[in-house]
Amino acid sequence: MTTAAHRPATLEDVARLAGVSRSTASRVIAGTGFASPYARERVTTAVERLGYIPNPAARALVRGVGVRLVVAVAGASAAVLDCPYVHQVVGSAARVCTPAGVGVALHWLPLGQPGELDQLARDRSVCGVVLVNTTNELLDAIPRSLQGRVVSIGVGSSAVPSFDVDNAAGAGEVLRHLYATGRRRIAMVTGPQWLPCSRRPVDAYRGLMRQAGLPERILPGDFSAARGRSAAGEALRRWPDVDAIYAISDETAFGVIAALRDEGVRVPGDVAVAGFDDIPLAAMTAPALTTASHPVGRIATAAATAVLDGRPAAPVTLFPSALVARASA
Repeated sequence: MTTAAHRPATLEDVARLAGVSRSTASRVIAGTGFASPYARERVTTAVERLGYIPNPAARALVRGVGVRLVVAVAGASAAVLDCPYVHQVVGSAARVCTPAGVGVALHWLPLGQPGELDQLARDRSVCGVVLVNTTNELLDAIPRSLQGRVVSIGVGSSAVPSFDVDNAAGAGEVLRHLYATGRRRIAMVTGPQWLPCSRRPVDAYRGLMRQAGLPERILPGDFSAARGRSAAGEALRRWPDVDAIYAISDETAFGVIAALRDEGVRVPGDVAVAGFDDIPLAAMTAPALTTASHPVGRIATAAATAVLDGRPAAPVTLFPSALVARASA
């Protein structure tokens, strides 16, 4: 028996040739449920003769293991999905998932609405979730049916493994570099206050300033270039003697440099500027940006792999961050 030349063999073709029901053929191919030795032999022979290739999505749905890994990103608005950082996480996850026949989907989790996770828990096509910009509120709201299938890029818990960059150590390296080059009046532009992982660099800054006997000069930020611009202007007004500004992200640092240039302030002659992330553009700006590395690809790869493997991971896995010294500081 052969199938029509214009289409691949179907499960119905296999069942017809084997002389069994469609459900029996499905159980044999999926390796689930009971089937007699006679039926197994007949189905196996039919699969070989027809060259039948099971649809991985259909098989996963039948077995209830899901066909999509969801990258769920918390943020104040859906604009968070446009972030290059998020794109890099999705791309790295796709490289892990594609060989396994698993797709990757992007989902926005509005701040203050942790119940959005219930929607993912009810979706049988979801095999697991990678949380990005994780908050403690989200961790507390993870449905029981999702437990064991969720990892976090950021803060974690005893039940949710976390993967992240050691941004406290990276911030420390940048700040020590600024100090070593003679900067003493260092201001810092932070990340969003609602994001727990953005607090670690602030703690590192405060500790180093206290250790060196220097004043703390902290300005709230949100990872954006626009906030970097406004924060730089505020720093110049509040602390005219500022000689360095450390921003928690490269995007924010770009905004800082632009604002200083508009004010006629030389970088690094008058004020040194440094960021964090080492995005590709950091090496191409004028001046090139001093920053710290952020291995987003390796972090996302590890997170996606942990979900697909389904094996317990270490509660916290931190990836190292290193100083990348360039012309801006």
